[in-house]
Amino acid sequence: MPTNAAASDPLPAFITAPGSTDWLMMTMAVFLVVFVFSFGLFYLRLHALPEHIAQRTNKVQLQFVCILALLAMFTHNNAFWIAALLLAFVTLPDFSTPMRSIARSLRKLSRLDPPASSNNLP
Repeated sequence: MPTNAAASDPLPAFITAPGSTDWLMMTMAVFLVVFVFSFGLFYLRLHALPEHIAQRTNKVQLQFVCILALLAMFTHNNAFWIAALLLAFVTLPDFSTPMRSIARSLRKLSRLDPPASSNNLP
């Protein structure tokens, strides 16, 4: 097909002939879809980072970390995410096991509890 006489010679590569596929637009459309999908995956992975850290180390406060991470994702409040991340790294002390041991020992000393039912302590 002949070009217009007013057109400069040669035409740039991104200008297509009438009726043919615009390869630059198709390339950019595919790139945009892949970029948006990849950015969304990165965003979700970043917001789930405190949960993964807390699950790997079997933290007691796992549910609290998960709730803070969800709040951070839905409210876009970075303070929740930072709190979840800090809480995922901190190990809270176990207070219940020593208290149960103290209660069991006191029951044995006071002889109020029969030996068979000592396993039913909370």
